[in-house]
Amino acid sequence: MKKIGIKRQAVGTVVSDKMDKTVVVNVERLVKHKLYHKYIKRRSKFVAHDKDNECCFGDKVLIMESKPISKTKKWVVNKILDRAV
Repeated sequence: MKKIGIKRQAVGTVVSDKMDKTVVVNVERLVKHKLYHKYIKRRSKFVAHDKDNECCFGDKVLIMESKPISKTKKWVVNKILDRAV
């Protein structure tokens, strides 16, 4: 029997929407420094599939991991949380 895992999710900001059906999402997270116990911001950029071209620059979106769609696209836009002004 095949074991189905939980798909990873992340909340981030759209930093590029120039491609067709694709957006680049910047995800920030806080990591605690081992020695100094100070929180540091870490950023990751993910290329996500946006099937209806709904996302615009500056939108806050929820992305979810999926099977590979292309060489770099392994995430899908699940929903738009906040629209940019």
